[in-house]
Amino acid sequence: MLNNDAPMPGSWRAALAGEGLAWRPAEERDVAAWADLIARTAEVERPVWFERAADLEQILQSKKNHPAANTLLLLDRGSVPRAYARITKNPDGDKAYGFGCVDPGWQRRGIGTALLGWLSQRTLERFAEDQGREDNEPSPRLRVHMEQQHEHQQRLLRKEGFHVVRYFNEMHRHLDGVPLPDVRLDDGLELATMRPELSEEVRLAHNAAFRDHWGSEPRDEESWGFTVNDPQARPDLSAVVLDRGSGTVAGYQLASHDPDSAVSRGYTEGYTELLGVRREYRGRGIAQALLADAMRRFAAAGMDRASLDVDSENPTGALALYEKMGYSAVNRSLAWDKELSARTADRAS
Repeated sequence: MLNNDAPMPGSWRAALAGEGLAWRPAEERDVAAWADLIARTAEVERPVWFERAADLEQILQSKKNHPAANTLLLLDRGSVPRAYARITKNPDGDKAYGFGCVDPGWQRRGIGTALLGWLSQRTLERFAEDQGREDNEPSPRLRVHMEQQHEHQQRLLRKEGFHVVRYFNEMHRHLDGVPLPDVRLDDGLELATMRPELSEEVRLAHNAAFRDHWGSEPRDEESWGFTVNDPQARPDLSAVVLDRGSGTVAGYQLASHDPDSAVSRGYTEGYTELLGVRREYRGRGIAQALLADAMRRFAAAGMDRASLDVDSENPTGALALYEKMGYSAVNRSLAWDKELSARTADRAS
């Protein structure tokens, strides 16, 4: 049954009811239809990446972002999902992340605005539920990532009070018919293929490497489990650099591969999900060695390109490094933020 008593800002409730839509949290029984909704939207909007059924199954397993409170499906009278929204937040995080889409045939009816209203309301609730926040801490923030090509979505975000806080570049490096770099590590370091017993040490190395990066938050066991157990994760295409003396994970490259993307994008790619080097090991060519190794692994697996995303203002000089290694920018995405307050909640209710 549809649950029209699920949390929903009252000012949007009438608009959705007027469209014949009902709402409730997402459940396991919805995965196939939910994935179909996202696929229909992706067919029109052509995003670089979109969630598939296996990703949604993983989302529904979250304990810190329980789906009963942090997902919303909008369904038509035939119980077909026509839009969805979800939110993720770390318990001690300074922001929440919003996700969602609207069926192309149901766009421009105010549904996207309604979803943003629910996301804002749920963000305020999540911050209120967290314990130990001080009165002088910054206001709750909702962050939404958007590809630059999706101009209609950007117009909606701007209209609803969001502003751009960061730019990111998707970068590609061709692998076929071009020389691949050969970068050597010094004798005190060794490169090894990623394996399960290294996972926790790599998590700790990641948290240490990214503690000085904009917008980054430490990954706990659940978040890290979702990363290394992602349906598209490829440990065979991933590597770590170990200190021969101490066994410390000095750096890592975690890769993924989406076999379905070749159909929509016209080429195969190995994607570097995460690349990091502990600050005490920087300046020793570790990132270059990991990228060179990744290219060779991708090429050996028959892939056309190596790809990754980078913060355009990364303080470690990553953008310049990638360009030196032969990567070039092909797409751009933006991070949009909105600061929320009790006044926001009043408008939403």
